[in-house]
Amino acid sequence: MASLTIDFFHDVVCCWCFNISSRMRSLAAEFALDIRHRTFVLQASPAEMAARWGSPDQARETILGHWSACRQASDWPELVDIEAMRAAPFDYPHGMAAALACKAAERLGGQGAHWDMFDRLQRAHLAEARNIADPETLVQFARESGFEADAFARFFSDPATARAVEADRQRARTLHVHSVPALIVRETGTRLVNGSREELAAQLIHAIG
Repeated sequence: MASLTIDFFHDVVCCWCFNISSRMRSLAAEFALDIRHRTFVLQASPAEMAARWGSPDQARETILGHWSACRQASDWPELVDIEAMRAAPFDYPHGMAAALACKAAERLGGQGAHWDMFDRLQRAHLAEARNIADPETLVQFARESGFEADAFARFFSDPATARAVEADRQRARTLHVHSVPALIVRETGTRLVNGSREELAAQLIHAIG
């Protein structure tokens, strides 16, 4: 039986979420946590990217500056390839398509499938400089992850999947989540402070009491 249930709000394009995901995987096993994955799309379209960051070049350089800070704090800095993304032949991707892919995986295989897809797409984004806003690329990753491509594509484009992403957005608003990663303990409503694995473990011990 799970000791705590934690809502983990994240966006595939968020480098800080990459750091937290690997730590929470380790802690989930140690503390028997029930991690519930919640998509939180920072920008949902090229238009939202432009409104937030200005030009595509400005978006790329500003966000890669965030990558640099995140890389310094990462447990796996070698997997954050800043120069590869700087040289990528496409605009810096928004997160909506990847969120739909994670929710499609969840509908097909549950929370574990969501997490596996999230981590795979983060590696594709951060380490391989792949365009995770491209639906064909996402279907390819789904196939490599063991999903039947046509079934995944149907769930990816199903309006119910988009509604599931929106439901996570509404839950975030209810819980006053404004940025990611965010980890909220359901039993107490408290939010874990993002930090090292050791810092997160200490907070979980306190929450379990």
